Amino acid sequence: MATTSAEPLAIDVQQLSKTYREGLIVRRIHPALKNVSLEVKAGEVFGLLGPNGAGKTTLIKVLLGILHPTNGIAQVLRQPAGSKAARRKIGYLPENLVFPRHHTGRSALYFYGRLSEMTDAQIAAREQELFDLVSLQGRQNEAVRRYSKGMRQRLGLAQAMLHDPDLLILDEPTDGLDPMGRSQIRDVLDKLKQRGKTVFLNSHILQEVELICDRVAIMALGQLRGIGTIDELIRSHTDDQSSSVKLEVLASPDRINQVPGLPQGVLVEEIDFGGLGHEGLSRIALESIDQSGVDLLVDILRQANISILRIERARPSLEQVFMNIVGAAKS
Repeated sequence: MATTSAEPLAIDVQQLSKTYREGLIVRRIHPALKNVSLEVKAGEVFGLLGPNGAGKTTLIKVLLGILHPTNGIAQVLRQPAGSKAARRKIGYLPENLVFPRHHTGRSALYFYGRLSEMTDAQIAAREQELFDLVSLQGRQNEAVRRYSKGMRQRLGLAQAMLHDPDLLILDEPTDGLDPMGRSQIRDVLDKLKQRGKTVFLNSHILQEVELICDRVAIMALGQLRGIGTIDELIRSHTDDQSSSVKLEVLASPDRINQVPGLPQGVLVEEIDFGGLGHEGLSRIALESIDQSGVDLLVDILRQANISILRIERARPSLEQVFMNIVGAAKS
C-alpha cells in the first residue's frame, strides 16, 4: 500500500467507504464513510472529532474488525484491520464500559486479561504496575461498584493496557469526568506517549483534544474534512491573519488616548489607578488586528515612552475550526 509518510504508521486507511442498506421493503442506502484516507504515525496521540452521525464510530469499528468496509483498505500496525495479528496489538476502551458489579478492581483486571488470552502469571506481573500508573494503588481490592466514574474510567484504561498493546483506541475517555478526573486521564495518556505507545481517541470535548493530541482529524457526513496539527487546522480553516490583542501598559487612560496615530477601535480601560510614583496601569484591547498592526501599535506606544508590561494575542480555537468545518459541510 502506498503511503505518504516515511515514518512507521500505526494506522493506514486509504479510500475507505462503508455503506449500510436499510429497510425491508424499500431498500435505502446510507453511506456512513465516503473515501476516508488518513495516516496515524506510530507514537503519536491522534484525535478524531466530528458531530453525531459523522462516521467516527463506524471508522473505529472498521479498525477493530467489528465491521468490514464496503470499499478501500485499512491497516493497523501493518496488519489488515480485524485480523487476529492486529487485534492482539490493540487495547480498546469503549465508551461507557460497564464492569460486572461483583468484581473488585483486581478481579476485573484478571477477567479482561483472560479474555486477552493472558496467563495468570502474565496478569500478576502487570497488575501492580498498572494500578500504580492509573493511580488506583490501594484500591484494587475494593468493589468496582463503589468506584467513582473517574476510577472506573481509569480501571478501563488499565484493562486496555493490560496486554501491553502498541495501539490504544479510546472512545470518549474523559466523557462525564470532573476536571480532576480529566487531568488524571491526561497524565496517563502522557505517560503512554512517553513509552512510545500510539493513542487514537474519539472525543467531543474539544478543549481536551487541544491539550492532548499531536494531530487531529475532523469528520462530517462520513467524510474527512480536515486533518493536521491544531496550528495547521487553524491556518487552513480560519482567518488566522486577524485576531484580538490585549496589552497591559504603564500609563493612565488619559495619556494613552492622547497618543497620536492609535488605530481605530482601540479600547482603553484602567486596571490600577496608581498613586505616588507611577501613572497607573491600563489595558489596551483591539478586537481585530494582524501582526503588522500589532508591530505598529507597539512602535507607537514606545515612541510615546509608554512601557509595555504584557502582550496577549488570542488565536482562533479548535472549537472555531470545528464549527467552520462542520458548518461548511452542512451548507
